[in-house]
Amino acid sequence: MKRIFDIVLSAVVFVLLLPIFIVIAVFIKAGSKGPVFYLQTRVGKDESDFKIFKFRTMYIGSDKNGLLTVGGNDSRITKTGRFLRNYKLDEFPQLINVLIGDMSLVGPRPEVRKYVNLYNKEQLKVLSVKPGITDYASVEYSLENELLSKAQDPEKEYIEVIMPAKLLLNLKYINERSFFVDLKILWSTVAKIATSH
Repeated sequence: MKRIFDIVLSAVVFVLLLPIFIVIAVFIKAGSKGPVFYLQTRVGKDESDFKIFKFRTMYIGSDKNGLLTVGGNDSRITKTGRFLRNYKLDEFPQLINVLIGDMSLVGPRPEVRKYVNLYNKEQLKVLSVKPGITDYASVEYSLENELLSKAQDPEKEYIEVIMPAKLLLNLKYINERSFFVDLKILWSTVAKIATSH
């Protein structure tokens, strides 16, 4: 049932938002050189790597200067990218990942291999299910970049504080997951985006 729900809702949202996606693509291309999409390798179910789709929000080559983005004033982020990130619009191309089966609408957010390599045995359980576009942690840490911007050492803050807290929420989801929990998280995600600006 979860897979059918993922496909149907993703397809409907994708079709409805396609005109907006086209406008976003035009602004991305007009604002800076490079492709419309940014593809990054993430770790999915059973530790398998896959390419996650996002609208490109940074200048080309910016990820070489670190994988974490810190605050709204990160100079690597384009003007269009700042707007997209502010409203989480850069995440919508992950509907493609849902449709092809790499991801689900709801599930633990997929991480890059660098940080997955730091997981302990208990934390690795989050890789027993498909990753998702949103989850408990996405709602709770919707302002993660702002939190990191206040840290003296953002990388250390992420690894020692934020990442473990998010993984606990991921494990909570795995233990509680159901169709109704997914609906609750989807609603909370929409509400959080709508009320945080």
